[in-house]
Amino acid sequence: MLPEGVHLPCHREKQSRGHVHSQHRHNKPFECPVCNKKFSQSDSLRVHLRTHTGEKPFECSVCNKKFTGSRHLRLHLRTHTGEKPFECSVCNKKFSQSGGLRVHLSTHTGDKPFGCSVCHRKFSMNARVRVHMRTHTGEKPFECSVCNKQFSVSASLRVHLRTHTGEKPFECSICNKKFSRSEHLGVHFQTHTGEKPFECSVCNKKFSESGGLVKHLRTHTGEKPFGCSVCHKKFSQSGSLRVHLRRHISDV
Repeated sequence: MLPEGVHLPCHREKQSRGHVHSQHRHNKPFECPVCNKKFSQSDSLRVHLRTHTGEKPFECSVCNKKFTGSRHLRLHLRTHTGEKPFECSVCNKKFSQSGGLRVHLSTHTGDKPFGCSVCHRKFSMNARVRVHMRTHTGEKPFECSVCNKQFSVSASLRVHLRTHTGEKPFECSICNKKFSRSEHLGVHFQTHTGEKPFECSVCNKKFSESGGLVKHLRTHTGEKPFGCSVCHKKFSQSGSLRVHLRRHISDV
């Protein structure tokens, strides 16, 4: 349903594709009465008006999700069919949408045309700039429905929810131990391979985890970030503080 007083021109004869391109490539005679955006074809205006009315007449027969235009429905259906008609000419990776291919190509070209207006960091796509801006604004639009903790990106919320559900989708192929995060699986895998990629710059001792290296470095720097709230004694490791606190508890 269109806003009151809005009427679209009705063409009795269909314009040929060639005529549309030649006649209306630069001419945009159809204007949205709500936001004044202009279009070269009346059909494009008709689809656009649905963003104002909320009308979504095109429904997915698989999951019943609705869309404002038939093109959006066709693109969505590829998530069900697995169709990926757009192929990278460099590495042959395939994509369901041309936009995905364009973004991917920047990984080969190094092109990053979108820049942050605050810190001038550059990105390959505008959507990543919008997400990055939240590090400056502090915006956290994704909230956990269980504990109300908020996150700046939806992926962080998905990972966090596993702390409530207990889901551990990442499984070690050697010992079948499961993890909630892929990076935890990566660290665990090093216990099987013996790999120790983190090396101390002072004494060259190596560690399988970055956390192990951080703790070790305190033996060189003398840093003691963990303080007892009772007697204010400080420790280089949280485990040492926990052991110390038990002495206060036993004295009570």
